[in-house]
Amino acid sequence: MRTSRISTTVLAATTAALALTLTACGGSDSAAGAKAGTSRSGSTADDSKASDKTSETGGGKGTGAQAITATGHDASASGSQAAHGSQAGSGKVITVGSTETRQCHGDEISYSVLHRFPKQRGEHLLITARNADSKPCWVTSHPSVILGDTSNVLHLSPKDAPGGNTRITLKPGGKVYSAVNLFTDSAATHTSGTFSLALRDQTGDTGPATEQDTFDGEGVPSKFSWTSADVTNWNTTKPYDF
Repeated sequence: MRTSRISTTVLAATTAALALTLTACGGSDSAAGAKAGTSRSGSTADDSKASDKTSETGGGKGTGAQAITATGHDASASGSQAAHGSQAGSGKVITVGSTETRQCHGDEISYSVLHRFPKQRGEHLLITARNADSKPCWVTSHPSVILGDTSNVLHLSPKDAPGGNTRITLKPGGKVYSAVNLFTDSAATHTSGTFSLALRDQTGDTGPATEQDTFDGEGVPSKFSWTSADVTNWNTTKPYDF
């Protein structure tokens, strides 16, 4: 009986110890699982932050898109350019490498001069300037004109609007017009069939001058006479078109 009690006691103790061991192992596994879950959760949060940071760096300020748009080196980066355009909200398309329309220098201009109403009231020289270049350019103010062998530059007609700062853009083949008004007030007149013409810029400075011949409506060279004269501003319509 004594032996049996010791065996029962030992068995009970062993059983209790085994139960404690299983309980401890279970607790460790649960703790490890919880720790692993916590680690996975933390990793997910870190990944989310990293993703947010990457997203902010990639498209937030559009620095890369600006560089592509400015240099024009990457023609395939349409996605970045579209994102940049959307962010800017301007709705404008900028052509990389484009330049503003330049001033006409004179060598790209083709001139013709028509002598209208010879020896009649309203006599004038109609100047037609056509852009013979393949690119647009602009003119302004009025042409600088010296008649015949005189040395005086004609002044702007007092009947014309000042308009000297207005730019008129001439597309290829486009035309503008000016008129030299001729007045004969006394016997002291000048006679010529030519004059020199130069373009002005917005400050009044002139470019190279060209010699122009005058013709009548039949295309025949025509001489003109004057005591005094003035000139009108460039215009897209013919002056005195009657």
